[in-house]
Amino acid sequence: MITKTAMLAFGLAAALVATGAMAQTRQADKDSRTFIKAAIQGDIAEVDVGKLAQEKGQSDAVKQFGAMLVKDHGEHKAKAEEVATQLGVTPPTGSSVGEKLTYAKLKVLSGAMFDRSFAKSMVKDHQDDIKEYQKESSKSDAAGQLAKETLPVLRKHLEAAQSLEKQVAQKQSSR
Repeated sequence: MITKTAMLAFGLAAALVATGAMAQTRQADKDSRTFIKAAIQGDIAEVDVGKLAQEKGQSDAVKQFGAMLVKDHGEHKAKAEEVATQLGVTPPTGSSVGEKLTYAKLKVLSGAMFDRSFAKSMVKDHQDDIKEYQKESSKSDAAGQLAKETLPVLRKHLEAAQSLEKQVAQKQSSR
């Protein structure tokens, strides 16, 4: 026979478990909302830097990489904005302060210096993005699913950026 005290204790324990689960869900939701905002800001930054590379790049490889960024990150931004809406997030309309700083640094460069700095920046940026997307991809919500779908493209960009960095460095050393 279950006593009133035992039933009360069980009810209290169940309430605490439910409260803890709700708090974890809210944190996960908050983390996913933060991720999706950063993803959209990153897409905006990549499109902007990609356009800059097409304008200022000295080598055709830099210009082609820039075009790939504009295309791929433009498409990804549209998908990320859909996920943001699902998560109740107003999509940001600009890149982050750090991304704007990178753009400003690249904008004042030209020629071979632009190409080298751009390639190096793209390697670092895509390495950082892959870490964030891998972390998010473990989640089962819409942001996690988008992260899973995006990882192969980010890895392709990283490989291309690493190749570009070597190519630009070789071009400089042969002069």
